[in-house]
Amino acid sequence: MYDGQLTFLESSLKAMFASIPNDNFRKNNIQDYEGFYASVIYAYFQSLGLDIIGEDVTNKGRIDLTLKINDLIYIIEFKMGDTDALAQIKAKNYQQKYLSEGKNIYLIGINFCKDEKNISRFEWEKV
Repeated sequence: MYDGQLTFLESSLKAMFASIPNDNFRKNNIQDYEGFYASVIYAYFQSLGLDIIGEDVTNKGRIDLTLKINDLIYIIEFKMGDTDALAQIKAKNYQQKYLSEGKNIYLIGINFCKDEKNISRFEWEKV
């Protein structure tokens, strides 16, 4: 994935969440929790055989998900509601851990909406 493919990734993830049957949300409130959405995305990338690190520790916190593909590193933060996921990555300088690897690094902030049961915001930038 590179710049152009991140738009495709966003639409693919939204389509995936849109295809989860409404019955899965009946008699529970799983849609209220970031961990539900993060687990679905984690399993998606894992099923593709990609090199992923969940809860990737740094000196300032934990990256929700790091994805490594060839010469690319994607640092992904998940948030419920309106909290700015991308801003957290930048504030905590999560990318610093990987700067010495000489790879292209992308920061991706993904927000989820419990009412829509889907992604509400998908922002990214290249370091």
